[in-house]
Amino acid sequence: MALGNPSGTVASTAYPNNYLMVKPQYALSHNNSKLTCNWVSWYLSSAWIGSAPRQDDFRGDNTLPSSWVWVGGTDYSGSGFDRGHMCPSADRTGSITDNSATFLMTNMVPQAPNNNRITWANLENYCRKLVDAGNELYIISGPWGQGGTGSAGYKTTISTKNITVPAYVWKIIVVLPVGSNDVSRITTSTRVIAVWMPNTQTISSQPWGYYRTTVDYIESKTGYDFLSNVPSSIQSVIESKIDNGPTN
Repeated sequence: MALGNPSGTVASTAYPNNYLMVKPQYALSHNNSKLTCNWVSWYLSSAWIGSAPRQDDFRGDNTLPSSWVWVGGTDYSGSGFDRGHMCPSADRTGSITDNSATFLMTNMVPQAPNNNRITWANLENYCRKLVDAGNELYIISGPWGQGGTGSAGYKTTISTKNITVPAYVWKIIVVLPVGSNDVSRITTSTRVIAVWMPNTQTISSQPWGYYRTTVDYIESKTGYDFLSNVPSSIQSVIESKIDNGPTN
């Protein structure tokens, strides 16, 4: 969370719908009412990319308070929605432990298959391409709203646990050339990619770049404060621009 704590989350059961969980691989705010994350934040550089195989060990997160409802690895089964990673498996291939951590259900949201496997996946792949080109990335993503359309139609919740199906998924990516003192290197010309994608099956008719928006827009919808550790004069510029850079 070098760039900030968007929802002011803390690791306290007094705030069950904005509960901070910090793992070696990523940080997140968990929502105990929606049974999904509010957001997940992670850092991506070549150091996180290796040859560890995909673990596919979807499972409940045993670091949640024991009295809370835990989403299990099979709770999305038959719903028409994928277990959609926020921090992607392929962003954490440096070790089996790191890859396995991305399969905790606290890192998932119910995502329409065509969104998860095509449009969203293409953006994830592009992020790794940026790393291959000599960049490091600060990424934050999450769900918003309620009600999406998966392969079995429109739903607002899934499972007997009433897991909220989001209406949209969003992502913010700050792109920096490899270096040090990262926050201090962010300027008004730093590339920031922000996307706001409907959680539907028809999304795949457009490339991911079609869904670009501003950080300001995502802030207006979510109520979060992104990039809060960046000086406000720089924030105001980079958060109001729609990225128009390459998409592949």
